[in-house]
Amino acid sequence: MIAVVDYGAGNIFSVKNALDYLGFENTLVSDADSIKNADAVILPGVGAFPSAMKMLDDSGLTAVIKEESAKKPFLGICLGMQMIFEKGYEFEECDGLGLIKGPVRKMESKNLIIPHMGWNRLEKLNDCPLLDGIGENEYVYFVHSYKAECDDKDISAYCEYGGKVPALVYDGKFVFGAQFHPEKSGETGLKILKNFGGLL
Repeated sequence: MIAVVDYGAGNIFSVKNALDYLGFENTLVSDADSIKNADAVILPGVGAFPSAMKMLDDSGLTAVIKEESAKKPFLGICLGMQMIFEKGYEFEECDGLGLIKGPVRKMESKNLIIPHMGWNRLEKLNDCPLLDGIGENEYVYFVHSYKAECDDKDISAYCEYGGKVPALVYDGKFVFGAQFHPEKSGETGLKILKNFGGLL
């Protein structure tokens, strides 16, 4: 069972629909026990970092997510990926979940439009089980204005948009983060979600 965390700040139904399409048993959850009982966890998210973290804190799920992400496959998507880092700087400095080291800061570019919105090619950097079967010329869909700043060892794939933008991160154990939306990235995104479900 994959738990899709519903804390009030996620594009939860598009994620659930993609998992349903792939045939993975999944459910929307908003309580700690359901996260503990799940085999894997997905944390979606859209909106602003501080308000999303506040909603997660207010829901009482921050501590259980930190605990369970050390034991079972965990995937943060878009803002959900940004929240797995130590700090965010959207409007104000805000603590994240701290599952992977590094901050999340606003993207800067003199020549490119921010937010970064549209399809970009994944450039592989390090091995990651979610990239199994993903070729060298595959594109995924992004919508974001902030990006993670982290060590290369934690980056499985990136895209070029005014510089290297971490697209898929992995702590080498259980924690994954996708800055793009796999549920909106066609066949490539479905392959990535299928690989995540295959970790159960």
